[in-house]
Amino acid sequence: MSTIQKFEEIVSWQEARILNQEMGKLIDTERFSKNFRLIAQIEGSAGSIMENIAEGFERGGNKEFLQFLYIAKGSCGELRSQLYRALDRNYIDEMEFEKYSTHTKKINFLIQKLIAYLSSSPIKGVKYKGREWQKQKQIR
Repeated sequence: MSTIQKFEEIVSWQEARILNQEMGKLIDTERFSKNFRLIAQIEGSAGSIMENIAEGFERGGNKEFLQFLYIAKGSCGELRSQLYRALDRNYIDEMEFEKYSTHTKKINFLIQKLIAYLSSSPIKGVKYKGREWQKQKQIR
């Protein structure tokens, strides 16, 4: 895996952004117009996925990044549950549900792969880069 320089390069963030845009278009339809609470919840959880990936990355440490990735993963599940609510209220049909639900599962899978990679990485994160270099220098 090559070094990621900015959160916009993270595939799970890119996919979460696309899903967030799709959810924005969906909740702007007439079907959702009277359910303000569900609109706010869908908007919140869809945005939370990409925001937590970004915030975790910007913290600069793998330990913190992992915490935020788990939150993003939880937001994926939350959004999928909200899609069930939309389906049950006939705001979306089965085809729309499958499309969006599949997208949340894809993002969840991508986040899980990133979690697995970071969990096994000996590198602690960019904010520790100087400290790791100093330790290596002292060992020599």
